[in-house]
Amino acid sequence: MLDPAFVMLCLVILAALLFDYINGFHDTANAIATCVSTRAISVRGAIIMAAVLNFAGAMISTKVAGTIGKGIVDSSNVTQMVVLAAVIGAIVWDLITWYYGLPSSSSHAIIGGIMGAVFAHAGVSGLKWGGLKNIILALLLSPILGTIISFIFMIIIYRVFGNKSPSVLNKNFRRLQVVSAAFMAFSHGTADAQKSMGVITLALVSYGTLKTFAVPWEVMVGCATAMALGTAAGGWRIIKTVGRDFVKLQPVHGFCVETASAAVILGASAFGMPTSTTHVITSSILGVGLSKRLNAVNWNVAKRILVAWILTIPAAALVAYLAYQVMSPLLGK
Repeated sequence: MLDPAFVMLCLVILAALLFDYINGFHDTANAIATCVSTRAISVRGAIIMAAVLNFAGAMISTKVAGTIGKGIVDSSNVTQMVVLAAVIGAIVWDLITWYYGLPSSSSHAIIGGIMGAVFAHAGVSGLKWGGLKNIILALLLSPILGTIISFIFMIIIYRVFGNKSPSVLNKNFRRLQVVSAAFMAFSHGTADAQKSMGVITLALVSYGTLKTFAVPWEVMVGCATAMALGTAAGGWRIIKTVGRDFVKLQPVHGFCVETASAAVILGASAFGMPTSTTHVITSSILGVGLSKRLNAVNWNVAKRILVAWILTIPAAALVAYLAYQVMSPLLGK
């Protein structure tokens, strides 16, 4: 007869890989929305490129995974049920926002899910408030940096190439934008696949397979593959919101957005800080829009995006809390 604890571990791993897959198609827009909207590359070509580079980026580091797995909770307060409920909370919220075409943060969703599940299991004392404070601070500062850097970058480009006609400028930057989109896809892999790596490794520590928190290479490959497959499935609903409805973009704008966003994300990943690629690239688009004029931004879309941002952590936490309360009597803690 199968060990119930082992069955639960398998459920956790499957749920985490499903979250990575959903994260892939949910956040595909982060890497390719701008280059698709400016017609620098076809949707099919952009998605294939993003899938390959998401995989490559996911394989280069595990610093963010360590922050997710060790910075939010003490492993002594984590059970398989806690991890499963946390992932369910993140998955449900990701699917809701994907259905409505809202670019919410999968990073915020998994952090909220972990918070809600741990609170249900161990109460407030089960959370590492010092680590959470640093993580949330990074998540808040990164979109501000994205807005500022893209705004300044766009102004510099205007000054340097101001004597060029718009058609010539955009023709040249359309080629460069494919490079910047590839840079963005790679940075997305370094940041987002590692969240599931952290969750699965946390589950393996809880089960006893691992004595200390260290991401196995098999987990790295599994999570990178799941995200790449999800990216290949695409996410047109969110691509449309980010790349077309929010701010009307030309290739020069897309190049600026993707380069600024990738720089912020890779910089944060180097320090092991989990950023929201959704927030960074959306705020970078805002910075580019503001460099043109205030009414270049669709403020109604901006309000919808902001609401999704504000709701994500508490909503995912609530779903995870409820999932834990429902499953515990059925499956045990």
